Amino acid sequence: MPGTTKNIDFKPYKVKKGETYMSAGQLAHFRAILEQMRKELMEEVDVTVQHLQEDPGHLPDPNDQASREEEFNLELKTRNREGKLIHNIESALERINLKEYGYCDMCNEEIGIKRLEARPTAKLCIDCKTIAEVKEKQFAEN
Repeated sequence: MPGTTKNIDFKPYKVKKGETYMSAGQLAHFRAILEQMRKELMEEVDVTVQHLQEDPGHLPDPNDQASREEEFNLELKTRNREGKLIHNIESALERINLKEYGYCDMCNEEIGIKRLEARPTAKLCIDCKTIAEVKEKQFAEN
């Protein structure tokens, strides 16, 4: 799932007694996760670019050509989603630099360590995200 850490290897952060939320240690923890996510995504982008450059061009069999075009379209859609994720990662890294990371954009409450480890690009706490999804669903139904 885009935006999650399921493919990133990291140790869950253990909050120290008396440690304040989004301490320097916590910010460093999330910076490392986000930078690893960005690195892996950029490597995938490089593979796609190389793959597209190595493509031999037109195939004589129309079915083979159609299959290849569909494959490329799917790959480009995936890279487009990943491009948006890279943008979200960059935004999260900027929030870390500004010491604004980890707080909900809607209510300004703590998002929470566990939620951020599951989705380091999260901008909303779980309560505000739930409300936003309900509103989005209602809007879609109307």
